[in-house]
Amino acid sequence: MRLGNVITVNPESIRNGYPFDEIEYIDISSVGTGTLQGTQRLQIGGAPSRAKRIVRNGDTLLATVRPNLRSFWFVRNPQENAIASTGFAVLRAGKEIDERFLYFTVTNQPFTDYLTANAKGAAYPAVDTDTIERAEIFLPPLPTQRKIAAILSAYDDLIENNLRRIKILEEIAQNLYREWFVKFRFPGHQHARFVDSPLGRIPEGWEMVSLENVCSRITDGSHHSPKTADYGYPMASVKDMHDWGINVDTCRTISKEEFHKMVHNDCKIQKDDVLIAKDGSYLKHCFVIERDLDVALLSSIAILRPNKNINPHVLAITLREPNIKTRMTGFVSGAALPRIILKAFRQFQIVLPHISLQERWAASAEPMIQLCWRLLNTNANLRRTRDRMLPRLISGEVDVSALDIPVPEEDNKA
Repeated sequence: MRLGNVITVNPESIRNGYPFDEIEYIDISSVGTGTLQGTQRLQIGGAPSRAKRIVRNGDTLLATVRPNLRSFWFVRNPQENAIASTGFAVLRAGKEIDERFLYFTVTNQPFTDYLTANAKGAAYPAVDTDTIERAEIFLPPLPTQRKIAAILSAYDDLIENNLRRIKILEEIAQNLYREWFVKFRFPGHQHARFVDSPLGRIPEGWEMVSLENVCSRITDGSHHSPKTADYGYPMASVKDMHDWGINVDTCRTISKEEFHKMVHNDCKIQKDDVLIAKDGSYLKHCFVIERDLDVALLSSIAILRPNKNINPHVLAITLREPNIKTRMTGFVSGAALPRIILKAFRQFQIVLPHISLQERWAASAEPMIQLCWRLLNTNANLRRTRDRMLPRLISGEVDVSALDIPVPEEDNKA
């Protein structure tokens, strides 16, 4: 079946008379492989010209530029004023195709391979609407589509539930940090004396220190030629970072020789290192590494190796605080692509609590952080299982038509 026969691509766009003064804007950079990191609330008059695509519940957003990067998202219960960038194709299911079956069809790796093979342009390879519409897909009867979608959605629901738990745990740890180290309501604060510092009044005995005073090493990755062949050794850039680490599955791969040139003692990633994104939205990503990683880093990522004076998680959360990002302005250079200047960044000043107080905070926060890592690992296993099943179900290789599989009530509506 030709995909264009059962869907509509980009069915609605903002036109004169659009009823909202503000929009919830979904930018290309906010969508990953099945994930949405967030939206931007913008005044309609100040929104970028690319903010055009109206999205509805059940739509699929599919990035059209560099389709090999696999940026897509299934829209669930969006705001009425949700608007996507024209860098996406908005796919809306017709009566003959289940909306979730559509999503799994176009996020299947063979469909990505089809888009990649038909992308046009060297610098920014992209696919057009016609390429999407003329794709040939397997289309079983609607009841079978809904059974396939129900099987695959069960994995996505578990993953989403774990992500919600991670978010709650992360917020608890962050709020505990702010209570103790920003608002100074730590255990025994009632008896603390306060003294003046360049950053305001701080508890007596706390210090103002530079990052190089609390890190045994501050370095970044290497530059690399984009022409090097793919030989299976992972190399990470900012696009491979997420809130809790590096997604090795999305990394480009390089030769063994190039890998060992880039991974030396200065930039080999070790457990408890703090990695930060230097470019784009500086400090967009900042996290502690759970375990040693054999991954080469490009120069857009920096490694901070905490010494015995600071807990790694205290350092990471400190650098994620909004007031820290505001102060970073003087350590960033570049208009088109802001980038942290690492030499200057070593002198960046932070407030350092007593190590004993840091460890008391860690005793409460780190079990929650460890649980987050376990949930992330569980999600990785769920994704791998789902991704192994997806092509066999979507292609019809595995027939589920005779199986008694419950589907959501709304899918039973004919």
